[in-house]
Amino acid sequence: MGTFHEDKTFIGPDPALQVLRQTEFEGCVFRSCVWSGVDLSKAQFSDCTFEACDLSNAIVVGTAFRKVRFKECKLLGVRFDTCNAFLLALSFERCQLDYATFCGLDLRRTDLGASRMIGVDLSGADLSGATLSGTDLSEAVFDGTKLEGADLRGTRGLIIDPERNRMKGARFSMEGLQGLLLRHGLVIEG
Repeated sequence: MGTFHEDKTFIGPDPALQVLRQTEFEGCVFRSCVWSGVDLSKAQFSDCTFEACDLSNAIVVGTAFRKVRFKECKLLGVRFDTCNAFLLALSFERCQLDYATFCGLDLRRTDLGASRMIGVDLSGADLSGATLSGTDLSEAVFDGTKLEGADLRGTRGLIIDPERNRMKGARFSMEGLQGLLLRHGLVIEG
């Protein structure tokens, strides 16, 4: 493993962070860091918070995210499905996750609230008990996704096939029901 950082706050471009690959962070806060396209492979983040950071297209192969919170961050195209799934625990608040991939990940009880997730791939992910309320899910892919007990109230752009996904106990607002019936060719007017 590379360098170890504990209980530090990093703001913007920090010279102490020359190499991020295989670096370990515990209890750290990152503010306004621009790591777009940066290689974070095999880095470890435990009990960390990212605020207003740009990690779009960051490489996260084998990266550990353990109790990591993203607030108002840009994470466009990040392949979370390649990260280290052991003890994976993420939360997102008002983030941009367009075209990110979460295929097959255990995201039970994850908070994705009020984020933008256009074109995100959630195939095979377990989102049981997750909170997606207020999230834009336009063009999102749900195939074999577990959404049992998930909160999908107030989502926008949601189109999901109830026959291809497990959804028992999932909560929807009236506006979201149209996306559940679209595959049947029904016209719903309000």
